[in-house]
Amino acid sequence: MKKYFFSAIAAAAMAWGAAASAQTLLKFSHTDQPGGSRQKAAELFAAKVAEYTQGRYKVQVYPAGQLANDPKAIEQLQLGGIDFTVSSTGSYATHVPSLNLSLLPYLVENYEQGWKLYDESKWLKAQFAKAPAKGFRFLSTWEAGFRDMTTKDPIATPADTKGKKLRSFPNEMMRWSLEAIGFNVVILPLPEVYLAIQQGAVSGQENPIDTIYSNKFYEVAPNVTLTHHVYSPIPLTVSEKTWQKFSPADQAAVVKAAAESSTWSRNEIKSNDDKQLTEMQAKGAKIARPDLAPFRDSVKPVYAKAREKYGADVDQFIADAEAVRREVPAK
Repeated sequence: MKKYFFSAIAAAAMAWGAAASAQTLLKFSHTDQPGGSRQKAAELFAAKVAEYTQGRYKVQVYPAGQLANDPKAIEQLQLGGIDFTVSSTGSYATHVPSLNLSLLPYLVENYEQGWKLYDESKWLKAQFAKAPAKGFRFLSTWEAGFRDMTTKDPIATPADTKGKKLRSFPNEMMRWSLEAIGFNVVILPLPEVYLAIQQGAVSGQENPIDTIYSNKFYEVAPNVTLTHHVYSPIPLTVSEKTWQKFSPADQAAVVKAAAESSTWSRNEIKSNDDKQLTEMQAKGAKIARPDLAPFRDSVKPVYAKAREKYGADVDQFIADAEAVRREVPAK
């Protein structure tokens, strides 16, 4: 009996070893800090992929730009050097230019409107469908939140921005909007921003509350101004080369994991905003909620500029956004 017991253990160990050796490792790159919600959502996604593929795939998560900054991560998706990433919709516009319009200012007023827009907009779905030909594929939309500003000096109106250098990420529409408000825009990778503010290379930056909180930008730019100038979720994408290697069953498993991690991400970000603002305030941040009307007025020329370049796409997307705002009331 004892001999049989040890034989069974040995057989199980051999089977486990064979399974482990057959396991495929997939790389997931993102630029958020290890303690941020993006990392937690990525860990959940990884766990669900392992669960739904019976352990045949292991998603290894690399936070804080260890493998690449956002633009380089998307390039690595195309090459098959990494398998998954999450980034602002606008980051993908280098490869699908029409997605620049996702960063038109003040399209939606709350999370529920934003979720409905990204889940139901026919125009957005058509743009996402262009991605596989570019080397990557949209799986689901994770949340980051509405973009706000952290600056060394307080900002009450667009007049307070004149001549100030503000860091942003490389996106045409974002640059147009921030310049229309009054800033001089400086492009820097996210991991370099804290030091750039600290050393005076820029006077501040703009990002969603969760990103401001996890990167502690309020420590070096303590004036947090809730402009909510752009709704900025972070779609989860997969390398098309990786996707084509999956069986149909594994593709379905990855999509299911992506959907479940999206639901978690959305609820997490929405529920954390007020808590994170309170914590930042307790640590010395000054939270400002300005009248948004002057900011909305300042960016109106951006819509005209977008129509000159993108034509009918602008009004198609605006129509989808207006329909959502009618269906989901502002709070």
